[in-house]
Amino acid sequence: RFAAISTFGVDTIRRFHENVSEMKKLAARDFEDILQCSIPAFEGLLPDPHNKRLLKVLYKLAEWHALAKLRLHTEETLARLEVVTRELGQAMRDFRDNTCSAYKTFETPSEIAARERRKASEAKKAAAAGKPATGKAREPRSKVPKTLNLATYKWHALGDYVSTIRLFGPTDNYSTQAVRSKLVQVTSH
Repeated sequence: RFAAISTFGVDTIRRFHENVSEMKKLAARDFEDILQCSIPAFEGLLPDPHNKRLLKVLYKLAEWHALAKLRLHTEETLARLEVVTRELGQAMRDFRDNTCSAYKTFETPSEIAARERRKASEAKKAAAAGKPATGKAREPRSKVPKTLNLATYKWHALGDYVSTIRLFGPTDNYSTQAVRSKLVQVTSH
């Protein structure tokens, strides 16, 4: 569905890869493009009420992102960012509790392959150190169930954005995107 979305502008929305979930080495602009195009790409994939919850989460994420990346903030925009942060947290918990629990989700093939490579590397290190092998000799390739985990630092830190912006200024002060574009201009001459 992402591949069907047309480009916009020169550098605004770029052409998407055939399989967005398999993209590697994503830059911030890639995540931003995916977020901005996610509502039309995901709309109608799930039956209601799950579709409604998913679209609400995507909208709140896009609204939060738009407010957080403003280059100039006022008390009104910071107050709105606080409200949207709270609403995003509520929408995510509702999505986790009512939609995610309705579906069984598993690792992707690339996650399975990475896990197996990690196990093989650990077994090789253990053998080199003279430690006995743990587990079965060769376990069949299996998918591990995956769930949405909101108990991570990334989700926890969203609540600190407004106070951080008040202390240090807007988040555009921390982006390397502008520096990279200037570097490309300098090196191309």
